[in-house]
Amino acid sequence: MKLENKPRLVEKKYLVTFILITSLFALWGFANDITNPMVAAFQTLMELSAAKASMVQFAFYGGYATMAIPAALFIRRFSYKSGILLGLALYATGAFLFIPAAAYQEFTFFCISLYILTFGLAFLETTANPFILSLGSKESSTRRLNLAQAFNPMGSLSGMAVASLVVLPSLWSDMRNEAGEQIFQTLSEAEKADIRLHDLAVIRNPYVILGIVVLVMFVIIALKKMPDTARSNQKRSSAGGTLSRLWRNVVYREGVVAQVFYVAAQIMVWTFIIQYADNLGINKAVAQRYNILAMSLFLCSRFISTFLMKYVNSRMLLAIFGVGAALATLGTIFIVGKAGLYCLVAISVFMSLMFPTIYGIALENVDNEDTTLGAAFLVMAIVGGALMPPLQGMIIDLGSVGSLPAVNVSFALPLLCFAVITTYGLRTYYRR
Repeated sequence: MKLENKPRLVEKKYLVTFILITSLFALWGFANDITNPMVAAFQTLMELSAAKASMVQFAFYGGYATMAIPAALFIRRFSYKSGILLGLALYATGAFLFIPAAAYQEFTFFCISLYILTFGLAFLETTANPFILSLGSKESSTRRLNLAQAFNPMGSLSGMAVASLVVLPSLWSDMRNEAGEQIFQTLSEAEKADIRLHDLAVIRNPYVILGIVVLVMFVIIALKKMPDTARSNQKRSSAGGTLSRLWRNVVYREGVVAQVFYVAAQIMVWTFIIQYADNLGINKAVAQRYNILAMSLFLCSRFISTFLMKYVNSRMLLAIFGVGAALATLGTIFIVGKAGLYCLVAISVFMSLMFPTIYGIALENVDNEDTTLGAAFLVMAIVGGALMPPLQGMIIDLGSVGSLPAVNVSFALPLLCFAVITTYGLRTYYRR
């Protein structure tokens, strides 16, 4: 009796394409996580409230909401490769706009630069995720996407390392006195102007170097012939028909909602870890090391969870990790001190599988002809990262809530998000 072979995770004919596209996951991970600590940096340097400084995240993730659907329509008209090339071009443009932004010293200009940069990231994510799913059998698609997504935290760690070891320690605006208090606010306007000129150049330089790296990737991918799985796997259908089918697909529809809440939770946890540590008297450069620890745990857990999916249903695993994240968040809220900070770091262990697993579950029963537009709404769900951080910033600006620091209480918002994600995992598990 001949045994049926299990489908390969990545077919040999797609291996080089898979490696190149997977490298893009690291590339946008770098952009995400060098940007997160800039919220705290701009807050001090430009003398902003936490809520206004978090407009960095509103601009960054708002770009995804603006461009995800146009990206999907572009891919339907052309190809995955064309979408990737346009995404890289927009990415580089936004990065190079940091040069005039630093020259003009305008916070709004930096937000516009990030907004355009994330036009490129929206194209890349809208393209790369379904492209990875298409490079092989549907049975192994969720595991394949989890494997590709495992390289995203590698880029994130690189971004965090540059922020922690290069950018934040070089900021003159974060200088402190012997009591550990920032002295920037006590300086004269002339002294502040000199510091701004220096610090904005420090913030600008990594983005300019990043723009050069992105252009190199543009050339490599432009020269590589890639399979046109977008065209070969999809029939031509109207966008209206696709939208109607997606809306009737309950697992997909709820998956988009779950993704909104997941991205919101991720961005809040990683953005405000610095403010949480600052409340404990830890400066930005040292606080960023806790972010690096969180991302390292996230990376290790991503590989472990990908392995566990061979033995545990992905829907149930999503629910289990959702409960774990909620428990760690409760510790973050109610434990004041270093132990609470460690709970905040631990949340990343449980977030590791959430984005690609929600993505894979939501698209699992979507028709091939609807995949590109379906993927776009899941990328558009990244708008959650634009909407909730400013709200969390407003809570932090309160100073305290009852007997607890407001920064602790602000993590009630991620707790709500993890409750939604756990519910999605359980509902899809029992529905199946």
